[in-house]
Amino acid sequence: MVPSELLKVLIVDDEELARRGLRRDLAADPAIEVLAECPDGFEAVRAATELKPDVVLLDIQMPRLNGFEVLELLDPEIAVIFVTAHDDHAVRAFEVNAVDYLLKPVDPQRLSDALGRARERLRRREPMPVEALAAASRPAGVPLGRILVRDGPQVHVLPVETIDYIEAQDDYIAVHSAGRSHLKQQTIAAVEQRLDSSRFVRIHRSYLLNLDRLARIELIAKDSRIAILRDGTRLPLSRAGHTRLQALL
Repeated sequence: MVPSELLKVLIVDDEELARRGLRRDLAADPAIEVLAECPDGFEAVRAATELKPDVVLLDIQMPRLNGFEVLELLDPEIAVIFVTAHDDHAVRAFEVNAVDYLLKPVDPQRLSDALGRARERLRRREPMPVEALAAASRPAGVPLGRILVRDGPQVHVLPVETIDYIEAQDDYIAVHSAGRSHLKQQTIAAVEQRLDSSRFVRIHRSYLLNLDRLARIELIAKDSRIAILRDGTRLPLSRAGHTRLQALL
């Protein structure tokens, strides 16, 4: 996209008054098209997948899915401008990672400036720093309670206690839960950092295991072991992984 083209915008906010104000301000610019308004994160993911906006104006404090969770499920090429009531922690995360944000009530000139910077981000094809923002948004010492996976326009919410194991597949992870496998674009190292290290252990460079699912460890050759899960799944166990596992058992 070049800066002179029509900018397609998606508005996401659970407050109708806030959405109405943003739409009114955006209507003043003929180079902007508002594709849709979404009152929650699930609708936002569906709309973004189907309508393919250039920019998402994204509220942070929303029920069901917050703005940071929605960000993880969007195409990283979409330019996101966060909209928030004053939140020192969030603002620091945005400023450190050079991500634009608007404070409520939104100032029209500030909105126009942010959209101009969004055009520049799109022109440079600069992806959003999703992992860095996800890490910065999480309160210190609080592990991830659920993993969100997008399947087309649908969102699967997987509480961590339902996960059996996580498998690395290049730049993706396969989250295995209740007999199903869910693919997500994320590295296994990134998700490992966010999970409870007393519950999930890296047993191999390609596998993170939920300790609750372990049935036994089996020696199959000299210094070669496998982890056998309660459902019979057999996972490779590296020497370093075995050491980490033994420390938790």
